[in-house]
Amino acid sequence: MNKIERVNNVMNQKNCSQLLICDPFAIFYLTGNLIEPGERLYVMYINSTDNTQKLFVNKLFDMKNIPNVEVVYYSDDDDPVSILSGTIKNETVLIDKNFPAKFLLPLIKSTNANYLVSDILEYVRLVKTEDEINLMRESSRLNDEAMSLLVKNIKANQTELELLEILKSIKKELELDAFSFDPIIAFGKNAAEPHHVPNDTKLKEGDCIVIDMGFIKDNYCSDMTRTFFYKYASDFDKKIYDIVLHANQKAINEVKPDAKFSQIDLAARNFIEDNGYAKNFIHRTGHSIGIECHEFGAVSQDNYDLLKPGMIFSIEPGIYLIDKLGVRIEDLVLVTENGYEILNKYPKDLQVIN
Repeated sequence: MNKIERVNNVMNQKNCSQLLICDPFAIFYLTGNLIEPGERLYVMYINSTDNTQKLFVNKLFDMKNIPNVEVVYYSDDDDPVSILSGTIKNETVLIDKNFPAKFLLPLIKSTNANYLVSDILEYVRLVKTEDEINLMRESSRLNDEAMSLLVKNIKANQTELELLEILKSIKKELELDAFSFDPIIAFGKNAAEPHHVPNDTKLKEGDCIVIDMGFIKDNYCSDMTRTFFYKYASDFDKKIYDIVLHANQKAINEVKPDAKFSQIDLAARNFIEDNGYAKNFIHRTGHSIGIECHEFGAVSQDNYDLLKPGMIFSIEPGIYLIDKLGVRIEDLVLVTENGYEILNKYPKDLQVIN
């Protein structure tokens, strides 16, 4: 079953035959075309009853051939909403949450359809195809390789920004397309900020080193965090690291078909709480990932959706102690028919860099 067929099946289950998609990543998922339309209307129309698929796009963008999808081009002199409205039937239309109001409001006025926000594409994208899974495996393999190369370049008095520059050169060396997010490199007490922006802080003995990085390869993302220590780790450092490592593994152990996202989060959260650091774990345990680094499907205690084979998400518990240190360990995990597969292979045992 191809991706559009999967979408059609869900639409039929919801007894709704029309869907409008404006999210460029969702359109890429269905068509293989990834563009940034800017302020111009870019929308895909799907009708599951008559099996119609149309892509409305400005003539500035040359779409590659898309089987069974009609490409409707318009120019800057045209009214794209008027062109689109001619396709809409006076029935319920599902739209994605990214549909711009400047197009949606005129569309509502020009048709007699009923518009409802839908998360169909988000749910369909949660379960990866075999091709997508293999692309994610390769992206994570390259992330492992990049981490190995980066760690070899860590040295005394180096700044976070200097290490970031080395990471940029590694990205180029490995022919990776782009970063999947701005890398986080944090030394010592900076690591207590989960989203720390690298600066001129210099590495010194006894510092923890948090490296959170990911890349895009062939349009699919990787994401991994490892925490190291420079020259030595105190007994307290080792204790915090051990708690986070065990929380990471306890969460991973919960991954299997029909488990809940909330179970995974609580496995990590409860362990950290039992060890006295509940207030220092200040974010959800993870996020789904694929074409985008952060996709729909949070690994959080209030997400009761069931896991299905093919889902891929991060598991990244952390403990953050202000003015002291931070420790986070993150893996990407694939739900398999019988359990799980960890996509990252870079070691997680406590590592002291000398």
